[in-house]
Amino acid sequence: MPLPDGSIDRASELVLPELDGPSAQGLPPSFAALRRLEAPSENVRRPGAARPTVWGMRPDPEACWRAFTSRDRRFDGRFFAAVRTTGIYCRPGCPARLPARQNVTFYSTAAAAESAGFRPCRRCRPDSAPGSPAWLGAPALVGRALRLIEAGSLGAGGEGESRGVEVLAERLGITGRRLRQLFEEHVGASPLKVAHTHRSHLARRLLEQTSLPLEQVALAAGYSGVRRMHAALSATFRCAPRELRCSRKQAAASGLRLWLPARLPFDPGPTLAFLALRALPGVEFASADTYRRTYALDGAAGVLEARLLPTGVELTLSSASPRALVPVAARIQRVFDLDADVQAIAAHLRRDPWLRALVPRAGVRIPGAWDPFELVVRALLGQQVTVTAARTLASRLVERCGEELPPGLASEGLRRVFPTPQRLAIADLGELGITRARAQAIRAVASAVASGKMDLAALHSLDKTVAMLKDLPGVGEWTAQYVSLRALGEPDAFPAGDLGLRRALSRDGLMPVEREVQKRSERWRPWRAYAAIALWSGSSSVSR
Repeated sequence: MPLPDGSIDRASELVLPELDGPSAQGLPPSFAALRRLEAPSENVRRPGAARPTVWGMRPDPEACWRAFTSRDRRFDGRFFAAVRTTGIYCRPGCPARLPARQNVTFYSTAAAAESAGFRPCRRCRPDSAPGSPAWLGAPALVGRALRLIEAGSLGAGGEGESRGVEVLAERLGITGRRLRQLFEEHVGASPLKVAHTHRSHLARRLLEQTSLPLEQVALAAGYSGVRRMHAALSATFRCAPRELRCSRKQAAASGLRLWLPARLPFDPGPTLAFLALRALPGVEFASADTYRRTYALDGAAGVLEARLLPTGVELTLSSASPRALVPVAARIQRVFDLDADVQAIAAHLRRDPWLRALVPRAGVRIPGAWDPFELVVRALLGQQVTVTAARTLASRLVERCGEELPPGLASEGLRRVFPTPQRLAIADLGELGITRARAQAIRAVASAVASGKMDLAALHSLDKTVAMLKDLPGVGEWTAQYVSLRALGEPDAFPAGDLGLRRALSRDGLMPVEREVQKRSERWRPWRAYAAIALWSGSSSVSR
């Protein structure tokens, strides 16, 4: 509801659809306490009101207990139950015998439970649950920090790890002390503990899902060596790495393989269709159930394959270097928006009659971009042209400036990687078929990224991000919002001036102006990016 000063109350109730209507029959009435996900904003708050409490940080214990005892898998990842008498924490739906109520404490994240001294249950495997929506309810700054940690921004132990927190905070534009305060308040664990939890859980999954040697598992999970991994897994799971090896090992495959669970329901079809329309020949390919592309990260180049299944993504890398696994997995999670609480977002957006017919109850997901720099370049090439024309221009750019994969790594027509900022900063773009001004804009962006003047992976708030992007030559409001939406994971980014959005909101043949679109979108906060995807998908026009 609009507030007196024109702002929006982002702490409004987000009703979880699976708890409403016929599907709620038989569930205790107090589950209504689990319907609330308060999402405080850095800039938007009810005038004179206290800072709202994040549901994920302080879950209602009685509602959680009823959900836990029902063994209802629909609450998977929303909270974790820790049993004080055993020192173990579980996910909803655990088949183990129910503990006594007085022995159970609830936490919003796995990292918070492990910070309190609990270890993951070996039966229900809470370390393999999809990302906690509690993190999605935290301020955008915390979300950006979490994405960087999952991509391996913090080191694998030692003095460098503590220094890494300060470097991470600096990238986010705050102090290390403030970053730790935000994590304790919204995640329930320190940045280092979150990094430790993510790393140990990834190592366990690799041990169970692959036949990789321990040395390669350690490198892939982000550890500096087997000894550090052994110490970390012994502290987390109370057993040695070799004991975590699954009895039914997968046969050795040509590459690294990892399973990435998605928050259900998961329909990858719309995202794959979006990516297929924009796939660059020689760089990426998308079909009805598979996405493949080349990559070059941390000195490792290769081809990845993501097989899309009803419950998640099976990721396979052809690279011989296991170090690429963590950053590649983090990017694939973003590309397919695996951790989005799509039902809660859909319930919020469907309150608007205009979106009700466009947003399915199963929700929408944002087709993320593989790399922020790549998307900025492609957005500049795509200004004022069709998607097909933009893809043609980008293909020419790859053929002229993209490096070929090393011999033996090219696969089924995928043979080049997208040009690096260093390469484009000095490239001659005169034969691409674009204007001189646009070529200069691409080189200027490439120079800013190559020199380190702009870190596209760790910008600040949405407003600051848009302002910094607009300082670059050739980047306007539309491009800045579009990059924030697809590449930087900003759930409230919204290119209000987009022609496709304006057409989708037309009434009686009259297309609204940008100011009117902006006003209408206020009721969709803080999920305007998802509203944009729904409008683009339901529009007859082709979006960028």
